[in-house]
Amino acid sequence: MAPKTTQRQGSQRPIDPQQSSSNDTLTSQPSGTATTTTPSKPPNPSDDYTSAGVTDNSLLNLTTPDWELFTVLTLVALFVRLFRIYQPSSVVFDEVHFGGFASKYIKGKFFMDVHPPLAKMLITLAGWLGGFDGDFDFKDIGKDYLEPGVPYVAMRLLPAICGVLTIPTIFLTLKAAGCKTLSAGLGAGLVIFENGLVTQSRLILLDSPLIIFTALTALSWISFTNQHELGPAKAFQPSWWFWLASTGTFLGATASVKWVGLFTIAWVGSLTALQLWVLLGDNKNVTPRIWFKHLFARVFCLIVIPITFYMAMFAIHFLCLVNPGDGDGFMSSEFQSTLNSKGMADVPADIAFGSRVSLRHHNTQGGYLHSHSHMYPTGSKQQQITLYPHKDENNVFLLENQTQPVNWAVDPTGNTSISGPLAWDRETPEFIEDGSLVRLYHVVTDRRLHSHDVRAPITEADWQNEVSAYGYEGFEGDANDLFRIEIIKSMSDGAAAKSRLRTIQTKFKLVHIMTGCVLFSHKVKLPEWGFEQQEVTCARGGTLPNSVWYIESNDHPNMAADAEKVNYRNPGFFGKFWELQRVMWTTNAGLVESHAWDSRPPSWPVLKRGINFWGKDHRQIYLIGNPLIWWASTAAVALYVAFKGLAVLRWQRSCGDYSKSVVFRRFDYEIGVSVLGWAFHYFPFYLMQRQLFLHHYFPALYFAIIAIAQIFDFATSRIVLPGNFTLKDKPLVGRTGAVVFLAASIVVFGLYAPLTYGNTWTKTECNRVKLLENWDWDCNTFLDSYADYSLAVPSASGPAPTAGSHGAALQGPAPPVAEDPKQDVVVTPGQPMQQQVLQGGVTEEKVEYRDESGNLLDEEQVKALQGKVSFSTRYETRTRLVDAAGNEIYNEVVGGGGGEAQGNEDGDEGANGAGVAGTMAEGPDPVTQRGESGEASAQPPRVDVEADLEKEEWVEGASVTAEPENRDEL
Repeated sequence: MAPKTTQRQGSQRPIDPQQSSSNDTLTSQPSGTATTTTPSKPPNPSDDYTSAGVTDNSLLNLTTPDWELFTVLTLVALFVRLFRIYQPSSVVFDEVHFGGFASKYIKGKFFMDVHPPLAKMLITLAGWLGGFDGDFDFKDIGKDYLEPGVPYVAMRLLPAICGVLTIPTIFLTLKAAGCKTLSAGLGAGLVIFENGLVTQSRLILLDSPLIIFTALTALSWISFTNQHELGPAKAFQPSWWFWLASTGTFLGATASVKWVGLFTIAWVGSLTALQLWVLLGDNKNVTPRIWFKHLFARVFCLIVIPITFYMAMFAIHFLCLVNPGDGDGFMSSEFQSTLNSKGMADVPADIAFGSRVSLRHHNTQGGYLHSHSHMYPTGSKQQQITLYPHKDENNVFLLENQTQPVNWAVDPTGNTSISGPLAWDRETPEFIEDGSLVRLYHVVTDRRLHSHDVRAPITEADWQNEVSAYGYEGFEGDANDLFRIEIIKSMSDGAAAKSRLRTIQTKFKLVHIMTGCVLFSHKVKLPEWGFEQQEVTCARGGTLPNSVWYIESNDHPNMAADAEKVNYRNPGFFGKFWELQRVMWTTNAGLVESHAWDSRPPSWPVLKRGINFWGKDHRQIYLIGNPLIWWASTAAVALYVAFKGLAVLRWQRSCGDYSKSVVFRRFDYEIGVSVLGWAFHYFPFYLMQRQLFLHHYFPALYFAIIAIAQIFDFATSRIVLPGNFTLKDKPLVGRTGAVVFLAASIVVFGLYAPLTYGNTWTKTECNRVKLLENWDWDCNTFLDSYADYSLAVPSASGPAPTAGSHGAALQGPAPPVAEDPKQDVVVTPGQPMQQQVLQGGVTEEKVEYRDESGNLLDEEQVKALQGKVSFSTRYETRTRLVDAAGNEIYNEVVGGGGGEAQGNEDGDEGANGAGVAGTMAEGPDPVTQRGESGEASAQPPRVDVEADLEKEEWVEGASVTAEPENRDEL
């Protein structure tokens, strides 16, 4: 029975706060009578899911000092993040990619990247608002921003503002977790002065948006968890719903920046499962109906909202990128057909002998079967057959029957046939059935698709033969030109497409009659002599996807005007969305090549190495963390792991720590939540074989810094050690510790600030702070003293000079201009060698052609190589001394340069001598000019070697298999 207390009239009994918080009931009696207070039984935390030791940490309860410190920290962060954000004034590290994406968004050119689009679109929006027109290509690290007038500062401001917002966010997160203001300020201060986070937030990169959305997710989830732990009374209240829905929204935003957001989803998901499990055990307050209400609320807010947000970002992405670009080669033909100018008019469905068609590969991003007037340098040395990603007249083949049609008009006996590949143009179209034998005549070069028992040019495997184009105009062909159509019924669409050849709908193999191999292509590029286009071979036992072809374009002069027509199906938003997710996943998993600055997860917690971002004019930006903060955060995680191990051992021995101490339980849960966030954002990288870099650790570092602040908060304001020793009643100790640690962090930040901001530095100072041998920035980059920087000459695209009336004086002397030896050369037309006496010596120019071994080539050898190899110019200066009799007594190369020539299979190179600049064919074929209809003409003009070389040089530098825009990570 509850105890009762009696109070006399006129007296006052102070109310015990503990009793007040325990829902004691106060019974009031009329004046002049005794007042009796009967405290009710305090609620047992085991009776419901209310967590012991939890207070309402609503952000609406923050005090004025909290908001004052909040404001001061934000202003300091604003200064640190925006300090000299215009420096450097040239492209830095992955600004090459993400700035380039902004250009493509503004131009509407489709690209493929391994990251979702949210952060890239925000950067584009910032650039567009700053006046960026998309004309700058961000092609190379170090490329100048100032001369073309790129609003790069506006674009860098977006990540910088995200970095600034991280500071108030972590402050509020720690307050929502129940930390004191001092602890929250310490955590925010550590984020302000963490060099790695500062470096990433000052450049056009995705990591700063990723971290702010991760931080906002953590803030929302911890605020929701606080409301949840207050018990059934808070469930389904407006603040409960707000923080739960906010968590889902920011989960969607985090995943829409990088797929690292999936780790954040896993963190929230695991804690959600724990909450639902605890709710399931409260059979007093949580009925099955209420439990399912909790479940559905979480499903809606933490699954439906994030997915909807994520898909909405891709919907905007598709609306922006409506034009073809260098990334559409990754996508299917159906996807590409939705882009402007990539769509095609309806084409006849049925394919007949005499049809001009383009064949497309079903696999490897659907390149076209292609040929051009260039020969293989090895093997048969016949004309090349390749796979090429763009529409072009060199993709057009005419389908011939194995025999020519009979000329009944001339010879009724049927013994006379019509010769030539155009024999079917006036005939009634005869459809090509499954099993038909065909020859593929390349219209532009008058050669037929051909294979034989010769090894493929690159894949020299016994089971793969070379495929070439063979013949000449008027040549009737031979048996090695014959292929059999084998329709793959399981992959063909419709009953008609399973029995006869139909445009787009029929998927088929081309089986070589003489050798039994099938036409095959795979992700293997030819060298520069093949313009880096994709290899095509004839494979025996080739895999099905790489042996499958279909016909995209189809034209026959005698096809009826009302013939059935077909086109690609429109995949719609969901089809495009799922296809892009598959391509992103495949491409991301394929980024396994090593990189000069990559690192593996074991090195991240100890800050073993960083990343060289930029270097110019004796300055450098190198991504490296603040070692004091970095190692302290790792120590905080290790401390919790040690605590947890000891706690499990004591629990196993029934020491009763969890039941005896509320602080013990709260320390385990609150810091455990943060360390769990660290673990979810760190350990999954061990499963990845792809390129990884130090900045992948930043989300985990954020959670580790939260753990530092929480451990400090428990140590200074909650923990009571045996003997009743505690720092709770010694606030000066806590304040001193926080100030000292933060001041030390600021000092260390300043030591490494030149690498963060790209400031001037000296070699001595640089070497002094190199604590680990693996920190591989080059101190020789910097000058010996700061005074030397005033004398240094900036590079042409270096930082801008100081403006003002004295700007010219501050720029230093003009950079020296190298002398051109050709200015001293006197050339007499028609003479191979010229001489002129200059200052007692003779300057001469001589044109020579040499192969890669330096062997001199005569005129006949040079003529034989014309059109087969490319020539590059190399100027070579020699100093040669002769005596009075003309005998050579000294001959030495002083300097030379030039590119290396591209050779043939014999190793013969182009001329390395001076005076002749040969034609160098680079990249794949350009799009050949077409008529207004956009289709290849029936009889395209002849193209000789020289014209084809000129046409090939038009290419923008893209390769046959599109490369991912970003070699970066999840």
